[in-house]
Amino acid sequence: MAHRKGVVQISEVANGVLDPVLAKRAGINTMLLGMWDEIAGSDFADCTRPEKIKWPRRASQGEPFEPGTLTIACEGARALFLVHSQDQLIQRLNSVFGFPAVDRIKIVQKPVTSRPAPRLRQRELSPDRQKQLADMISGIESENLRDALTKLGKGVMGKGQGNR
Repeated sequence: MAHRKGVVQISEVANGVLDPVLAKRAGINTMLLGMWDEIAGSDFADCTRPEKIKWPRRASQGEPFEPGTLTIACEGARALFLVHSQDQLIQRLNSVFGFPAVDRIKIVQKPVTSRPAPRLRQRELSPDRQKQLADMISGIESENLRDALTKLGKGVMGKGQGNR
């Protein structure tokens, strides 16, 4: 991770945690997810999502690499149009990887757009907890980040308030 004056970006920490999990579970990484809109293009960015890449098993390390199959979730009737654009999508995908990583696409029809998360009720903190939270975020210069951390802090610190 790149450190700048002792500061680590949240995205670097998140990617460091998520990439191994995504790679093990789905064969994809945050770079692919982050660039998906560009890879899929304007015709399919809003209705598709990469789900996993499955590579053929190799019996030994000496065997040559074989390209895998990318599974893409696609909404409804747009899947038919995606089928006709597979070759172009595979070319874009492999250019991002820098080698022929994928040679097939498997399309799974399912909803892609996510529903907004339900709004959680803001919890009020005791005066001691309010001061503790204010002290924790006092060094944050960005007002937007400070507001977001205040909301997060209230949600986290307010949970066990009755038990302490």
